[in-house]
Amino acid sequence: MAYTNQSQMNITDGLQYQGLLGLVLFSTVTTVPCCVFLFINGTMLFTLRSKPVFRETSRHILLYNLLLADTVVLVQSQALYLLSVCRIRLTYPVCGVLIMLTSLTTSISPLTLVLMSLERYVAVCYPLRHATIITIRNTEVAIIVVWAFSSLNVLTKVVLLLQFPLEDQQMKDFCGKESMLLDPVSDLYEKAFTYFLFVSAGVAVICSYIGVMVAARSASTDKASARKARNTLLLHLVQLGLSLLSTIHNFLLFSISKSLDRVKIVRIQIVIYLCIIILPRCLSSLIYGIRDQIIRPVLMYNLCSDLPCFRDFKKFKIKP
Repeated sequence: MAYTNQSQMNITDGLQYQGLLGLVLFSTVTTVPCCVFLFINGTMLFTLRSKPVFRETSRHILLYNLLLADTVVLVQSQALYLLSVCRIRLTYPVCGVLIMLTSLTTSISPLTLVLMSLERYVAVCYPLRHATIITIRNTEVAIIVVWAFSSLNVLTKVVLLLQFPLEDQQMKDFCGKESMLLDPVSDLYEKAFTYFLFVSAGVAVICSYIGVMVAARSASTDKASARKARNTLLLHLVQLGLSLLSTIHNFLLFSISKSLDRVKIVRIQIVIYLCIIILPRCLSSLIYGIRDQIIRPVLMYNLCSDLPCFRDFKKFKIKP
């Protein structure tokens, strides 16, 4: 925990060193892309609830769950980032609530990717049974199980925190995940759960990919459908890898902070933050908004129809 707190101190000290103008500039560099991605994610979430075809299709229901979790993490990450930049220290209870909410939604993303991969596997390998296996009811049950599993993880962390007495409610460091790892047991549990989660998710996605590859060689398999499912699973694997990178964000900062000056650390930190924290949380919207032939026209209409420069968007015959 000590090295991550020191890393945060170096970053915020670097921002303060550059003065108020530098602080505003670096805050804007991260806040503007975050707001843009939040707008895209929010529009995508609205799109997925705007039509019955989206509400009654399992893969779109799973996509909505993934986007919801990613959007919450995006808001939470940016809020904690701005708090650290402004050198605002919270109390342990407030920070604990924020971190537990982030922990809940962070673990939901890889688990939902597993469900989406399994759905594609069933669609290609068992096309005749897909409608009976991947039903709306089964999808909803699977989502409930994912949220319950993630909630159990959060509950375990809360129990570990309650066993650690706090003489002072005010935090001495900036609010972050590592700041709430107050004893070795909590740190060990956090690492064990993260390893288990991402290794299990990675194995599930890779096995689904191998299953689709094997099925694609069968003469009875739709080659176009198998190729599309294979590409989708590869994208899921990339998303999973980016989610894993976000868990080692602070470790990367600590590694670079040992050999560079404060100004360079801040600049590199912003690039890393944009690439492995903010961008992956909007990747699902960009991927499915472009690749899905059903979602794309509705999403483009919802994104652009209210903008002044796109008031004549309807003449392109893209209807919501």
